[in-house]
Amino acid sequence: MPILKRETDLFPEDLLESEFASSNSWWAMYTLARQEKKLMRMLVEEKIAFYAPVISRRYRSPSGRLRTSYEPLFSNYVFVCGDELARYKAVTTGCVSRNMPVEQVEDLLADLRQIHDLIATEAPLSPESRLEPGQRVRIRNGPFAGFEGIITRREKEIRLQVYVRFMEQGVSVAITDCQADPI
Repeated sequence: MPILKRETDLFPEDLLESEFASSNSWWAMYTLARQEKKLMRMLVEEKIAFYAPVISRRYRSPSGRLRTSYEPLFSNYVFVCGDELARYKAVTTGCVSRNMPVEQVEDLLADLRQIHDLIATEAPLSPESRLEPGQRVRIRNGPFAGFEGIITRREKEIRLQVYVRFMEQGVSVAITDCQADPI
């Protein structure tokens, strides 16, 4: 049973595939501590386009109950898409500490689409930050076919890291090494 139900992390639902996303400016909004969801709720009310990936995390409470919580994948970051007025409205919510314009919008969109698709597989994901460079691969078969990322090893496990280059943060998922082809 989740503590709180899952909230909207992408508004509108088709933002990442829309012409609007590729033809408008993007900003990385750095929020005050633990204000990501509050900002997302306010952006939905204002009808401002955004994406802030959220993943589920399961854990046991001290009493032994299995709990599910929904946590932002990139702590303190919400990506806002729109014009200068949209940026202004997001900043004036009181949730934003600072904002940075995204210069390479197409790269950001490609990375965010891939993160969104990976979250949609509902596979267990692990947040990764400050990724070290490794061998870049494309998965050729299985449930992650077509995903591109960097291969890493952790605790005798082979993992595919998919990340947002702009932030050098992302997620990883366990794979078998026979699924990956170097690119």
